[in-house]
Amino acid sequence: MKHLGLLLALSLTLGCSKTPESINYGTDMCNYCQMTIVTKTHAAQMVTGKGKQFKFDAIECMIRFLDDKQELVPESNLLITNYNTPGIMINAKTASYVVCEEITSPMGANLTGFISLSQAKTTIDNRDAEFYDWRGIFKKLN
Repeated sequence: MKHLGLLLALSLTLGCSKTPESINYGTDMCNYCQMTIVTKTHAAQMVTGKGKQFKFDAIECMIRFLDDKQELVPESNLLITNYNTPGIMINAKTASYVVCEEITSPMGANLTGFISLSQAKTTIDNRDAEFYDWRGIFKKLN
């Protein structure tokens, strides 16, 4: 009986993991706009504190999805693709963002994410580019 309780506690702990599932590009659907996720340079993902997975075809879809769900942000694992390493997810809350027509995003916001501000500025050398942190880009889009 002791082992059964331990097993149950362990399975409940593992069941609430904030570890993201892999995005199946070309198959998975965006939880916001319902389009198929195909672009490896702009995808985003959220895993709630309870382990529920949400996948998005663009960073702007995740931000708009969260507009009326702000209570989920602190407890969730929010991830975006680092533009310079397609398919590799990074922490959305510490990433840097650029809005610039030089790089188009799937939903037309021209929003791209980078692991750092210096990487963003090195990649996009355009005087019309707008640079943001998580709070700034969230305000801009909502």
